[in-house]
Amino acid sequence: MKILVAEDEPTISMQYQIVLEERGHLVTITGNGEECMNAYRSALGLCASDEENNESVSDEVSPPFDIVILDYRMPKKDGLAAAIEILGLCPTQRIMFASAYTAETLVNAVKNLHKVVELLHKPFDLEYFVDAVEDKALYEQLERLNIRIRELKDYNITHSQLADLLKGAKKLQNLVLYSS
Repeated sequence: MKILVAEDEPTISMQYQIVLEERGHLVTITGNGEECMNAYRSALGLCASDEENNESVSDEVSPPFDIVILDYRMPKKDGLAAAIEILGLCPTQRIMFASAYTAETLVNAVKNLHKVVELLHKPFDLEYFVDAVEDKALYEQLERLNIRIRELKDYNITHSQLADLLKGAKKLQNLVLYSS
């Protein structure tokens, strides 16, 4: 897999890189959201002026990375802002947040991205991390759930409905990760 990581803690990003490369993945590490966006644009063959001209990638173009892993809180540009930009350029890009602030991350991601994204609660075991990155079945199930989210986005979702959605996503994650 080709993986882009944005993590502002060098020791954490080094651990990610080591375990992912040991499994044969190609890993690009960035230290903040701005560096992540520069690497993403570069992988798409875009430069900053292309973005200023509102150029984006078509839904038909494959994402340049199999997955983008974003720390939620980073300097210069946080993970949510980077995710918004990435999905603006390539709406089908797979995104995973690694965050100690899971409830806040999930609520803000659903609210701002209008989709459920993959989320790992820090701190986590590195083997669990690699399994989650390599688990495309969970991602495909989340994409099916995202279809439902898009259908609901025209409605005003209440806090309790959002809480139910969170519970359902957690059950889905546990079912997929612990049944294999």
